[in-house]
Amino acid sequence: MKKFFSFLSAGVLSLALVACGGGNDAPAQEEAQDDAPQEEQATEEAVTLVIGASNVPHAEVLEFAQPILAEEGINLQIETFQDYVLPNQALDDGTLDANYFQHIPYLEAQMAEHGYEFVNAGGMHIEPFGLYTKKYASIDELPEGAEIVMSNSIPDHGRVFAILEDHGLVTLAEGVGIGATVEDVVENPRNFTFRANIDASMLPQAYEHEEGDAVFINANFALGAGLHPGSDALVVESPEDNPYVNVVAVREGDETRPEIQKLIEVLQSEEVRNFILEKWEGDVVPAF
Repeated sequence: MKKFFSFLSAGVLSLALVACGGGNDAPAQEEAQDDAPQEEQATEEAVTLVIGASNVPHAEVLEFAQPILAEEGINLQIETFQDYVLPNQALDDGTLDANYFQHIPYLEAQMAEHGYEFVNAGGMHIEPFGLYTKKYASIDELPEGAEIVMSNSIPDHGRVFAILEDHGLVTLAEGVGIGATVEDVVENPRNFTFRANIDASMLPQAYEHEEGDAVFINANFALGAGLHPGSDALVVESPEDNPYVNVVAVREGDETRPEIQKLIEVLQSEEVRNFILEKWEGDVVPAF
């Protein structure tokens, strides 16, 4: 009985203290406790980056980097594209945080043509451009007047003619550089003709259907079709001093975002470099 009255007295005393304000600290403590997990949750919550990419090899590189970035608190969401136009439109309108599909000359041409305010956030790799055919076993077998098919993307034309010149098949006007067009061909001893009315994504189909005598195919589309620049192309460009580095592009100003900088850091890491070398064995060459 004494214990009961002692317990009751203690309870009454506690209630009295709360009523007098002695318990005012309790709600504050509870509020502080409630706030702490929210602050920790906000700190630990991953940042989402949405990046557009071609299926091969860009999306595959990004997929390899996904778990590495997740450990850094970045949720990488990859959106794949089959063409070279929509990824820049999506970056410009804010649908994407970045894209990874294009080389530097194409990026610069797109910015000049459309007024995009983009920045090259970092160079990633080079995809050696190649000339493919089902009809001939070597470049020497191409007949007089052979039709060479290439994409309708103007920035790729200079690349095509530079490869042909490097292999002694044409001579270009002095000083034209990567902007060369068919008008800049001053010597064409085998009288090749050039057709450039096909979207780059359709070039593998042109190859399969044996359009023309040979087809220049961008390496990402060639790889997607099971072709290997190093072993299947009649001629392939050298990766040495190659200006056609594929880059991650972002809107101007976003290159300073910590999550973008972390993305570039991971993509240019030794781990990613080794992945590229082992997976593509020279068909894709790291540029860092």
